[in-house]
Amino acid sequence: MSNKAVIHTDNAPAAIGTYSQAVKAGNTVYMSGQIPLNPETMELVDGGFEAQAEQVFKNISAVVKASGAEMSDIVKLNIYLTDLSNFAVVNDVMSRYFSQPYPARAAVGISELPKGSLIEIEGVVVLS
Repeated sequence: MSNKAVIHTDNAPAAIGTYSQAVKAGNTVYMSGQIPLNPETMELVDGGFEAQAEQVFKNISAVVKASGAEMSDIVKLNIYLTDLSNFAVVNDVMSRYFSQPYPARAAVGISELPKGSLIEIEGVVVLS
């Protein structure tokens, strides 16, 4: 019997490809990248970069909750940005969702993301 389970919630965008929102293996949850899609409309949110970053963290929060965890259980985030000058804004938005000790994190500048998104975040959660 496998100790692997798919995590799904209607409170985060449905997968737009051949992947799951998250997969739990043992006590670890591997979250797929979230872009700033409104889960109800499956469209990018309006309002520029900060609004997109806020929506991504809302989506991540929904997946984390569906896994039975809390945001403080996230141990690693990988953030992909189409413009690294938005790094400070990411820090500001992230501070609304986390307090110390913060998860480990990488921020990577890339040329483009699905649906024209300006940000995508994936992460790893360790369940208590």
